[in-house]
Amino acid sequence: MEKQAVQKINEIRSSLPQGVELVAVSKYHPAEVIQAIYEGSRQRIFAESHAQELQQKHEALPKDIQWHFIGHLQRNKVKYIVPYISLIHSVDSPRLLTEINKQAVATGRRVDCLLQLHVAQEETKFGFTPQECLDYLASGEWKQMTGIRIRGMMCMASNVNDEEQIASEFRLALQTFNQARQTFFQDNADFSIRSWGMSHDYPIALRCGSNMVEPPSLAPENTDEASCLPFGGQDYPIWHENCTILEIECKFHAFFLAGA
Repeated sequence: MEKQAVQKINEIRSSLPQGVELVAVSKYHPAEVIQAIYEGSRQRIFAESHAQELQQKHEALPKDIQWHFIGHLQRNKVKYIVPYISLIHSVDSPRLLTEINKQAVATGRRVDCLLQLHVAQEETKFGFTPQECLDYLASGEWKQMTGIRIRGMMCMASNVNDEEQIASEFRLALQTFNQARQTFFQDNADFSIRSWGMSHDYPIALRCGSNMVEPPSLAPENTDEASCLPFGGQDYPIWHENCTILEIECKFHAFFLAGA
C-alpha cells in the first residue's frame, strides 16, 4: 500500500501545472503510509478530519508536515489541534471561531481559517448562510481576534445529479466571497481561498470560481492542464468577471486521497 501511495502521489505531483499545490487527504490512512509518502516524495501537506487521529499522527510523524483540518470541528476538540494546525477549513459558526481564537492566543499562535458557507439544499450540511456570514463579518467581532486569520470561504454543494443546481450553489458561494472581499477585505491579500468542489462536482466548481478542490485527479479527461488553472482558459467566465491581480496570483489548491 505504501509503495502504491508514494507512486500515485509522485505521479500526481509530476503532472501538476506550475502554481498548483497538492494537499493529500490522509484521513483513515495509517501513519506508515504518510511516512512513506513523506520519505518518497516532496509532499508535506496532509489533511485530516478527526482531532484525535490528527493528534496521534502529528505526534508520530515529522514536525515539518503542514496539517489541515477538514470536516466538522467540535469546539471541545479545538485545543488539541490548535498548537500545530496549519489551516482549518470548516469554521461554521461564530462560537467556533471564538474558541479557535481563544486557544490560539493561549498557545501564542495565529491560525488560518476558512468560513464555511451553507449553500446546499441539505440540512445535514453545516455552516453560515451567505447572509449570516456577511452579517457576522459586518459585526466586526472577528477584527478583534488576534489568534486567527480568515483566509477565505468554503462550501459543499448538494449531493445531487442536477448540475445546474450544483452550479447555482457554487455561484452563490462565489458571490458571497466576492461581496465579502470587496466590503471587508479590500486591502487584505490573505483573503484569497475559495474552497468548493469534491470528487463528483469539482469540474463545475472550477467553472464557478473555486481555487481549492478535492478531485480524484487534477484534470478531467480530454482537458489540458492549462484549462484547470485560474484564468487558464475560456471555460471560467464567472471567475473572469470579477478578477483582480491578487486573484491571479492566488495558488490553486488540489486535494488527493492518497492510496484510495
